[in-house]
Amino acid sequence: MHKDIIKTVSNNELSSTDLEFIFHPCTQMKDHETLPIIPISRGEGVYLYDFEGNKYIDAISSWWVNLFGHCNAYISSEIKKQLDTLEHVLLAGFTHQPAVELAHRLVDITPNGLDRVFYADNGSSAVEVALKMSYHYHLNRGEKRDIFLSLTNSYHGETIGALSVGAVELYKETYKSMLIKNIQTPVPKSRDSKDTTEALNKLEKILQESGNQISAMIVEPLVQGAGAMHIYSPEYLKGARELTKAYGIHLIADEIMTGFGRTGTMFACEQADISPDMMTLSKGLTGGYLPLSVVMLTNDIYNAFYCDYGDNKSFLHSHSYTGNPLACRAALATLDIFEKDNVINRNREKSEYILKSVKRLENLKIVSNIRQCGMITAFDIVGFQPSERIGLQVYRYGLDNGVLLRPLGNTIYFMPPYIIEKSEIDKMIDTAYEAVKRIEEGRISY
Repeated sequence: MHKDIIKTVSNNELSSTDLEFIFHPCTQMKDHETLPIIPISRGEGVYLYDFEGNKYIDAISSWWVNLFGHCNAYISSEIKKQLDTLEHVLLAGFTHQPAVELAHRLVDITPNGLDRVFYADNGSSAVEVALKMSYHYHLNRGEKRDIFLSLTNSYHGETIGALSVGAVELYKETYKSMLIKNIQTPVPKSRDSKDTTEALNKLEKILQESGNQISAMIVEPLVQGAGAMHIYSPEYLKGARELTKAYGIHLIADEIMTGFGRTGTMFACEQADISPDMMTLSKGLTGGYLPLSVVMLTNDIYNAFYCDYGDNKSFLHSHSYTGNPLACRAALATLDIFEKDNVINRNREKSEYILKSVKRLENLKIVSNIRQCGMITAFDIVGFQPSERIGLQVYRYGLDNGVLLRPLGNTIYFMPPYIIEKSEIDKMIDTAYEAVKRIEEGRISY
């Protein structure tokens, strides 16, 4: 018999029942024999609160989705209004105002040429859609291009197609025999022009050898998120756009993480002044409220599937909750905030403050490679093997001191909600500094 539903909730009770039933994502569950699950009762602004009143600064925006704080009053009110009107309707043969309005606004703010919107419901699904759409486009044109091209160190999600074009072995290794054909081209080692040129030369060589077999090249513009927040130059994107055009290869910009202001502009592609053939968007699209993703695409791609019934050229891909009205309304509210609050300019001031504050970590011997791109700031802890799980020690120290830091291996990063205040930035960075300092001095061990 299952336990009765918990009536009096405490951290311990909820954690215990959670571990009895839930298989958590991206988690080695055995860790939770000693590592506590943190039950969250509510969120407000940059803070998450547990059932015992402890609060935590959400320094990673709950996996990079929360832009304007938890329980944002405006987004919440817009969703509540929508809830009383229409909660969901299929998007095949039907439509609704939030989906139409959102599509129009996304076309207006994304790079020129992205004139169509295909709705999905999470980032990995959007990548799957883009890959299938590219392959099918070429097939409809009489070409079988069954190879995809991506960057080393990349991450695009964890469904089969998305895993295929990713490069983080931690996620990919187990499933290699199931994956679709993919070639990896080296990501620039740094933002240096020499490294950019070297990487573009290697890309061109691959295209010379296999360009007529490649359907699309997919990239995370400027910042590789799960690839330890590796940052490269906009000049590489410019060069890649020119080369892919020359070989008739689609360029897919995976802006699932980098979109909506994270890199300092609304979309990272803006910094390279390029227009991809497709752009995938999710995460911050709804301000962290509800699952939603889109693939932005050109009319050229759209027209390749415009045919009579029975021609076998239609793009048959669907999700039950495609274009969900509640999620679309959350996205519209998120775009409203961008428009009325001058978010991008305000973020520039905050990112400057964050970088200035984090520079103090340079005096720690085990800290290396402090870097920033917009509202993404990161550094590496060096001198430790991955098996030592130093990042986990930082995570636990952060929780003990009121800050949610979830490192990527030995890379510590800050990606807070845009509404974070200077005092909260100070708390976030002070906590990370103290954690790393204690590790350096041998004073922290879990």
